[in-house]
Amino acid sequence: MKTEVRIFRALPEDAARIRRAVFMEEQGFHDEFDKADETASHLVLYIEGTPAATCRFFPGTSAGEYIVGRIAVRKESRGQHLGSRVLLAAEEAIRKAGGSRIVLHAQEQARPFYEKQGYTAYGTPDLDEDHPHIWMAKTLS
Repeated sequence: MKTEVRIFRALPEDAARIRRAVFMEEQGFHDEFDKADETASHLVLYIEGTPAATCRFFPGTSAGEYIVGRIAVRKESRGQHLGSRVLLAAEEAIRKAGGSRIVLHAQEQARPFYEKQGYTAYGTPDLDEDHPHIWMAKTLS
């Protein structure tokens, strides 16, 4: 199985399609696309040329800090550790850009996934479109 991760400087339709399917159609989010999409870098993981997973990242407010988000894997591609692969690709790109810390606003249901990737929860859980979320962070080595 040939996989490839591509990084885009503008939101590609492949990433938008995955996010619409996962976050809007499956999970019921309405405000999926925002101003951050205009400045973020977008990663798409392809399997045999077919888009299977995506995420985005952009600089945070502190020096060396980046925000990762919108990690999504197409339903038919789940169970292959693609979420961790696209997240690792984002971490590598952030390291190359000089980043030293990543923060993300995780869905509470995905908290164990991020903890396995080395992220630690902080702050108080909150709601994003009625879905429980928690802030998490990781210092890059």
